[in-house]
Amino acid sequence: MKLEEYVPLVEALLPAVLTAGRIEMAHFAAGVTVETKADTTPVTIADHEAEAVLTEALHRAAPGIPVIAEEAVAAGHVPTAGDAFFLVDPLDGTRAFIKGSPEFTINIGLVVDGRPIFGIIYAPALDQFYATVGPAESIEATIPVAARDIDLADCVLTRLATRRPDPQALVAFASRSHASQSTDAFLQRLPIAEKRKASSSLKFCLIARGEADLYARLGQTSEWDTAAGQAILAAAGGSVTTLDGHSLTYGKRDAGYANPHFIAWAREPLIRTPETPRVPQ
Repeated sequence: MKLEEYVPLVEALLPAVLTAGRIEMAHFAAGVTVETKADTTPVTIADHEAEAVLTEALHRAAPGIPVIAEEAVAAGHVPTAGDAFFLVDPLDGTRAFIKGSPEFTINIGLVVDGRPIFGIIYAPALDQFYATVGPAESIEATIPVAARDIDLADCVLTRLATRRPDPQALVAFASRSHASQSTDAFLQRLPIAEKRKASSSLKFCLIARGEADLYARLGQTSEWDTAAGQAILAAAGGSVTTLDGHSLTYGKRDAGYANPHFIAWAREPLIRTPETPRVPQ
């Protein structure tokens, strides 16, 4: 994707993202009926309605690029993806949504050659919008979910930049809804001064804002959970790797688009091997 194509794609998708946000907020206010998918994860009608809006917008904005969306995949609708494809999680943080927490997001990521290069994340209950606007630039803006006929030129944009970790006092994010002994054991091998919790892809965005040094996830996730966040974090100076330090890659159709365990870092990876964490010098 060329530099000049990032902003037009953000602007082309922004109306649909806000529409999906309004759909979710209507259900958030009214209460939701929860169903359980085959993989035992929860889903609501808000997931389905938002996904339909986002998928249609992506087909209009980028015809010919396949859209791999969470609820469509769960229903068995998996398009053949080539070198480029979109990954969509219409409502990341469904458990938070069900519990009445505002920490749920809309995620759209574009993957090219196995690497996420473009991302949009929107938290409609918080009016927080994040996006890549260039290969090495990502931004945040406050965009109310009720906004209509708005584009980036109407917004105050703040460039995201990760911080340099303090080698003796790291700040780590962990999942609010998916705590695991494996994650806790991993973090115990690093000099963690503070551990914070958050839901959904917001953890990637908060690291991109410079609020923490890493987010460890040694548990089940899918590619649509992470693609947008990885793109935004990488453009802000961070990285997302597997436990052995390799970049988290995408397009694992045969594995059901499941991710391995991963770590999101504010800068370069701080580990040499899964057994030997290394802090920066």
